[in-house]
Amino acid sequence: MNGRLEKYGSLVARLAVAAIFIHGGWGKLGGLDGTAAYIASKGLPAPELGALFAALLELGAGLAIALGLGTRWAALALAIFLVPATAFFHNPVGLDGAAAQMQWIHVYKNLAIAGGLLAFTAFGAGPLALEARARRPRQPRQLGFRSITQTGAQP
Repeated sequence: MNGRLEKYGSLVARLAVAAIFIHGGWGKLGGLDGTAAYIASKGLPAPELGALFAALLELGAGLAIALGLGTRWAALALAIFLVPATAFFHNPVGLDGAAAQMQWIHVYKNLAIAGGLLAFTAFGAGPLALEARARRPRQPRQLGFRSITQTGAQP
C-alpha cells in the first residue's frame, strides 16, 4: 500500500471518526439534564449517571482516537457502546413512515461507524499517532560533534 496513504489516510480517518464522538460528548456534557431526560424517556434506570457516563466516554475515547493514544481500547469501548445506544435510542420497530426511515438511517450510520472503530481496534492508529511515536526507538542526540559511538571507540 502507498506509504503516504497509510500515513495520512489513517490520521484523516481517525479525526473523522473521532469528530462525531468529541462533538457528541461535549454536547452531552454541556447539557447533562437534557441528555438525562432523554435517557429517562426511554425507561432506562439512573439516567443522570448514564448521561455522565455517555458524555465522558464519548469525549474521552473520541479524544484518545483523535490523538492516537490508546486507540485500540478507545475504539473497542466505543464500538461496544454503540450496540446498546443504537438499540435503545434508534430502534425503528413500531415506528411508521419518515420516523422509521430516520431511525434506520441512524442504525446504518452507527453500523458504519462501528465498522471503522473495529478497524482501528484491529489495525491500530497508524504511523501519525502519539502511540506510534512512543513505540519508535529513540535516536541518540547529536551535540554538534561526533559521539563516541560514531567514532567506533569502545567505553
